[in-house]
Amino acid sequence: MVVAGRAGRPWPRVFLTGLALWVAAVVITYVTGNANLVPTLVLLGSFLVPATFVSWAFGHRHSGEVTAELVFRTFTVGGVLGVLAASLLETYLLHPSPLLFVGVGLIEEAVKLGALALLTRHLVAKSTRDGLVLGASVGFGFAAFESAGYALTAMITANGLSLVDLVSTELLRGLMAPFGHGLWTAVLGGVLFSRSTRDHFVLTGRLLAAYLGISLLHALWDSMNSIAVLITLVLTDQPWQQRLLEVGYLPQPTAAQVRLFTAFTWLGLALISLVGLLWLAVLVRSSRRSPGPVAVRGYRVPVRADR
Repeated sequence: MVVAGRAGRPWPRVFLTGLALWVAAVVITYVTGNANLVPTLVLLGSFLVPATFVSWAFGHRHSGEVTAELVFRTFTVGGVLGVLAASLLETYLLHPSPLLFVGVGLIEEAVKLGALALLTRHLVAKSTRDGLVLGASVGFGFAAFESAGYALTAMITANGLSLVDLVSTELLRGLMAPFGHGLWTAVLGGVLFSRSTRDHFVLTGRLLAAYLGISLLHALWDSMNSIAVLITLVLTDQPWQQRLLEVGYLPQPTAAQVRLFTAFTWLGLALISLVGLLWLAVLVRSSRRSPGPVAVRGYRVPVRADR
């Protein structure tokens, strides 16, 4: 089987069509107040960016074994397995503590990596590039299903269903989606595949280090709001705020503190994203050093120089 030529790039059509449908769903839901349209709105908004990036990544696969069916399976089945396993483990293993987000990062990255290995264990060819593609597919599937849950939760308020909260949540998570789960699991997938054989995956020190590093990025991402609050208080803490905290009251932030908090939050997220993107770039560059694929069992199997 030979990889099809890249005659067209479907991802712009996927994004533009999905965006047009999502905007139409927002407008019609607002005009009609029809709650039956909420599931349509949630699914379109949550899956638009992840599906677009998976469509783009599919065009960069290395071997013919990475089919559209396999990518769809890793996106859906891998995403659902990851969300379910993470929810179960986090419920029974994690408790409120300063290290809560470290536990979240370790658990979620482990279940996504496990889902990726489970769904791709049969592959004859295991190249770095295909690991990046399939890892991104699992990660974006996880992100899509997770975002759907966040959107529904944001919509339910004390005053009833809030379309504004739902739309704003989907917009924010859509903008941030390329720099979260999809990126992190792509890196882990690339490292997993880079040292694996045709028959099975190999657990190496490099994979363990990548898992711990990605889990740390994940934990920092999730805790960035708290980190930004801490930095802001250290730099701008007022005596009257200290006195209120000492007697058990939560003081209102000043306008300057709100601006600093916002700046530190986005700066921190940008730095975490940059580290992840640089890590991904290193893996992509290493995958390009591999020689061209040769035929094995009817597939184009990459012969890699990075063994």
